[in-house]
Amino acid sequence: MSLPHVKNLDDIRAILKDLRPLDAAARAQAEEREPQLTKPAESLGRLEEISHWVAASQALYPPRMRSVHCNIYAGNHGVVAQGVSAYPAEVTKQMVQNFIDGGAAVNQICANFEVDLQVHEMALDIPTGDIAIEAAMSDEDAAEAFFYGMTTVKDHTDLMCIGEMGIGNTTVAAAVAHGLYGGDAADWVGRGTGIDDDMLAHKTAIVKQAVITNKDALTDALDVMRCLGGRELAAMAGAVLAARLKNVPVLLDGYVSTAAVAVLEAMLPGALDHCRVAHNSVEPGHLLICEKINQKPLFDLGMRLGEGSGAVLAVGMVRAAVACHNEMATFGDAGVSTKGA
Repeated sequence: MSLPHVKNLDDIRAILKDLRPLDAAARAQAEEREPQLTKPAESLGRLEEISHWVAASQALYPPRMRSVHCNIYAGNHGVVAQGVSAYPAEVTKQMVQNFIDGGAAVNQICANFEVDLQVHEMALDIPTGDIAIEAAMSDEDAAEAFFYGMTTVKDHTDLMCIGEMGIGNTTVAAAVAHGLYGGDAADWVGRGTGIDDDMLAHKTAIVKQAVITNKDALTDALDVMRCLGGRELAAMAGAVLAARLKNVPVLLDGYVSTAAVAVLEAMLPGALDHCRVAHNSVEPGHLLICEKINQKPLFDLGMRLGEGSGAVLAVGMVRAAVACHNEMATFGDAGVSTKGA
């Protein structure tokens, strides 16, 4: 399908105003079949809800799970100059090459689950503005990154995973969360790539300062994205909005990807109904954001890698849920007596 063009943040605001709900008819069909399957009611737990969610998100019954993609968005951040990361900014570009060469963890997980992996570089040689002293992006730059993300969602995708790479992006994710939800900056700041206590305190101070610096411009959640986020965060938000328009369910990865798309939910409650958070990151702010957007992660393995690793790991769970729903025999088909018969 053709997507509406985005030239500025007002264009995104307009799209969100007309966003339609998930398909109630497809969900109803899934809910009607569920009690007929050869198992006690609710015995598959959240797998049952997952299959219904896929059907509603795809606007399709029975739900389909053939074409699965993982999109990684990579960006660099001016705030790295403030000493908020254990790694230098050039690692972003080096890791992108590692993805291309097939050497990262997400490459192995994608190969295991037969997921197509695409890596998108977001102007890595041009870091965003240092959010401690200025806005990360102009309205036009943020809209350009957002629209680019929209264009990366392939037609006829059955499930999409979202991931990221960017030295310093847990700092901007924390700033976005702090800008959206308030509280203390320390509520949203974690150790990222593994910083020590002194760097953690410094990182927290930078996140607090970033919100103070930009507070007068934070008129809504999209301005939070523009002022405190980054190109890869804007691209992830754009991809998720395009996925909604194209009836594609989305698995979100960890803290950064969840913070990136939380701006959509803040603009329009229900904008993330087609998404599920794959796992609970050990970044302390992640579960807090999940609560704000009414999401419960599918699992918790103590992961904090990013790069879409947790999202792709959840693909197996979604595939299993859909297979059970579609392929299990009904009581009538199998000649199995129902409860009380």
